[in-house]
Amino acid sequence: MKPSFFLVLPVCALVIAPSVSCEATSAASREPRTHDIEQRITVAKDALAVLSTISVMREHSQGYSRSLFSHWKDIDGDGCDARQQVLKRDSVTFPQVDYPCRVIEGDWVSPYDGARWTNPSDVDIDHVVALKEAWDSGAWQWTKARRTAFANDTSDRRTLLAVTDNVNQAKSDKDPSNWLPPRTSYRCTYVANWIAIKARWGLSMDQSEYGRLRNLLRGECKGTKMASWTPAPAR
Repeated sequence: MKPSFFLVLPVCALVIAPSVSCEATSAASREPRTHDIEQRITVAKDALAVLSTISVMREHSQGYSRSLFSHWKDIDGDGCDARQQVLKRDSVTFPQVDYPCRVIEGDWVSPYDGARWTNPSDVDIDHVVALKEAWDSGAWQWTKARRTAFANDTSDRRTLLAVTDNVNQAKSDKDPSNWLPPRTSYRCTYVANWIAIKARWGLSMDQSEYGRLRNLLRGECKGTKMASWTPAPAR
């Protein structure tokens, strides 16, 4: 299916709660109330400061198998597995859902490339920090339950995103030293999300990954903020 594009993107609905500033809002958007703005300020974290708290270590590159991360499970007991839940959440219009919880149509705008899709078969649910990347960065030490929690995490919308399938396949398990979204206006948000996920889950970074992120946050992404997070599930 050939992607179509549009100019005004509801980016706030696609990425995490306030991180970097949104690039555009719809005409129907309302001005935030004063106490909402104050709340956003109190939970904002400086991305470069958060980056400095993350351990830099060599990757553990042995023993990975995708089967070690039991994914697309209904771990929160709401009747929808994680893929269907993210498809419902990230559709910018009300999705059409078949009983009991199978999304058959919606309206998705991939934050990675700006392409718009209506058929869920054109949409992948991306683990922003890929499962192999998580394994190499510390998940090899986790329990099975914690790996399952990570693979199906809908408690923080940064972890899983609905994106264009072939763009996700091009990303594969690369970290930001080897891959950034082709939509350049989204890159600083992506950088902030990546760092937030690693910090929240206690994952490390390798030297090239850390160096690339630091350079971005000192350069084109200088001043980037991210929202705080609730604790990840215990080990």
